[in-house]
Amino acid sequence: MKNNDPTSRRKFFRSSTGMGAAVVATMSSSAFAAAARQPSAINFHSGFVSDPSTYYEVLEPVTKTNKPPMVLIHGGAHSGSCYMVTADGRPGWAHVFAAKGYKVVVPDWAGTGRSGYIPYDALTGETVIRGLGKLLATLDRPAIVMTHSMSGPFGWKLLELYGDRIEKLVAIAPGGPGNVSAPTEFLTDTSDFVEVRLAPGAPILKISRKQPFVAEPGWVAKKVVGTSTRFPREFLDAYVATLAVIPPRLLLERVNYANSAPRVADFSGYKGKHIALIMGTNDADHTVATDKPIVDWLNENGARAEFIPLGEKGIQGNGHMMMMESNSDQLANAIVAWLQTGKFVAATS
Repeated sequence: MKNNDPTSRRKFFRSSTGMGAAVVATMSSSAFAAAARQPSAINFHSGFVSDPSTYYEVLEPVTKTNKPPMVLIHGGAHSGSCYMVTADGRPGWAHVFAAKGYKVVVPDWAGTGRSGYIPYDALTGETVIRGLGKLLATLDRPAIVMTHSMSGPFGWKLLELYGDRIEKLVAIAPGGPGNVSAPTEFLTDTSDFVEVRLAPGAPILKISRKQPFVAEPGWVAKKVVGTSTRFPREFLDAYVATLAVIPPRLLLERVNYANSAPRVADFSGYKGKHIALIMGTNDADHTVATDKPIVDWLNENGARAEFIPLGEKGIQGNGHMMMMESNSDQLANAIVAWLQTGKFVAATS
């Protein structure tokens, strides 16, 4: 039974991350019903790596498996919580993957969320990437790395710098590397701010050079949710309330202002690496024209990359935040199928 209480996702988040205990305990009715279908008890703990301080949470099956760990990296204006709970309060991808037997590690970028403060003028993509690389180094075997949106460029650099610590990479609507970033239309460029459009028809993005970007409700509705038919609009306000600011230098790098996006120079870590790039049908900033060139670039440089537009798999309506949308379980199961068999198989949802 569907629960339309906009507070349910907050209740679930508190219950799933507020205790260092083993199993999710007190949830809303919809979240509890979903969790009850998960076959395994899950241990939870958290920690930090240092220099730069990078906070992470771990969900690990009580019954150990031989599967590689998964590291789920959030995008801009978010924290790791986007993988913990869906917009309507169900267990998020972190819980689904853990229930499938994976040890799941969910960090917050350095300088954001619970990782602690780094002055905005010093917080660059290189800093975030270094923290994520140190986190990968703590794991006992190479991990499956998942990136989303603004963390896409971090993933391409992680493959270059820490390729021996990465088994496979799943990129959800990712930004490209500086080598092949989609053309950005720079509309205004002053000493105080820059205005850009990331794709034809996409909303205009105004970026301050000094102040963090605030994800205001109107921008979220137009850009992040957009025309998605899978995002439950009755939970939009509750979702917006969870969003964070984006540090200015990181956002300027994301739009490749002054060619500042992270670039890959050494492709030895790409050789033979299995990569999936997944794109929804209703994402304003991600189209075949913007994302397919990234896959071509990956394959040209030795990776074994697959382009997975969800529409070609019979899945319509997903926007930018597919891990939080109504068919999130269907997509998580299809991702697990790809990880285990090389085939993105999506059951009817």
